[in-house]
Amino acid sequence: MISQILNTIDDILYVPILMIVMAAAGIYFTVKTRFVQIRLFKEACTLVLEPPKGEKGKSVSSFQALMVSTASRVGTGNIVGVSTAICLGGAGAVFWMWVMCIIGAASAYMESTLAQIFKRVNKDGSYYGGPAYYIEEAMHSTVPAAIFCVFLIATYAVGFNLLCSYNLQSTFEAYEWYHPRITPLIIGGILALLTGYCLFGGGKRIIRLTEIIVPFMGIFYVAISIIVLLINFLNIPAMFAEIFVDAFNFKAIFGGITGSCMVLGIKRGLFSNEAGVGSAPNASASADVSHPSKQGLVQTISVYIDTMLLCTATALMCLSTRVPHTADVAGAAYVQIAISSVFGKVGPIFITNAMILFAFTTLLGNLYYCDNALAYLNGKKLPSQKFMKGFYVCCVLVVFVGAQMAMGDVWAIADITMGGMTIINLPACMILGHYAIDALKDYEKKKRAGKDPGFAASDIGIDERLAAAWVAAPTAKRKKRRKAAK
Repeated sequence: MISQILNTIDDILYVPILMIVMAAAGIYFTVKTRFVQIRLFKEACTLVLEPPKGEKGKSVSSFQALMVSTASRVGTGNIVGVSTAICLGGAGAVFWMWVMCIIGAASAYMESTLAQIFKRVNKDGSYYGGPAYYIEEAMHSTVPAAIFCVFLIATYAVGFNLLCSYNLQSTFEAYEWYHPRITPLIIGGILALLTGYCLFGGGKRIIRLTEIIVPFMGIFYVAISIIVLLINFLNIPAMFAEIFVDAFNFKAIFGGITGSCMVLGIKRGLFSNEAGVGSAPNASASADVSHPSKQGLVQTISVYIDTMLLCTATALMCLSTRVPHTADVAGAAYVQIAISSVFGKVGPIFITNAMILFAFTTLLGNLYYCDNALAYLNGKKLPSQKFMKGFYVCCVLVVFVGAQMAMGDVWAIADITMGGMTIINLPACMILGHYAIDALKDYEKKKRAGKDPGFAASDIGIDERLAAAWVAAPTAKRKKRRKAAK
């Protein structure tokens, strides 16, 4: 009965509510920014390695913020999520993932730019912020922002971590020694202990770990996928034909819409790249950059890395082998069977190791986001150390429990909590969107003038009290006016 309730809520939330909201917002942002996610792709790539504006070692760079958000985006969904979408919805789900990635990258630009504009300054000069802060400004109320924070905690401390833990333990089902009751307990216990060890090391450790692990993890996985694709190069034409024919099989789509390739492609694409969900802006706000649009552009790269690179690598690797993708192999099994057709018994071992790395970085990245939400709910200051320790203990227990749950339940919980975030975040981005669009125009204008774009809130007509991190350096005239005001 609980499973039925979860799946009913999941279906209603996404069809048609979230599908319309995500498509409308993504298309609107794409048009208003004149395809910023494509036009300025090269510019975004150059900005990734730009050093922080502040003192090196004390400020968070664009690259570090990108790695934290990518660590959360890149995870078990890149393997198991893609496999599930193909097995349950068909090969056409891959096409709809691509579509949502492209329009979703515009949403990623908007939310991260807004997080930069409305970020706050700590006493030590570091920055913090995220959707809760710009939602408060958009809605002129703390209630929607607080609800968003509750959904964020439910998503990243519970929903995603339950799913991440389940997905990892499910990869061990391919081995002969797997026991359906004992193995999940062991895997869940080990993963929980490792997560707890890193969590109690603090946020800086999370940034350092993800900065090192994420790039190597992604590159190695893509390299193996390319090898499989090249070995099966004769199947490539048939593979692409299947993707596009299935994507536009409207009879199949509208005959069972909640389980169609379009819906599953959109849901699993959103789960994987999180564009518009409101997660990445929490990391983006911490970056020390000279212009808000810089971090907005950098975050579009994270969406492409996740979907166009890693999700696509999984999809093409599996489909090129022509291994049947049916509901009974949905999840890790399909990927393991596909890669085994090339690498034999070594294939499942590689997938298991990849899943361990993906799961580990995802768990850490997920819980990093919760700090911002907890601080907002606690009067915009971090809760006590005692509370945080208790919270982390609960998170560790969630990781353990996730390994014992059923596939359908963990996916439904993750979809529902993530959907709750998205349905609050995207309308707020649309309300405040003109600020991000004006910031983009300001950025491009200064670039055309041959300048390294700097920014002040007054450049786009924002009250400096709302954007305290972007107060212009006082001129003699401004100083005189402030003195008179006092």
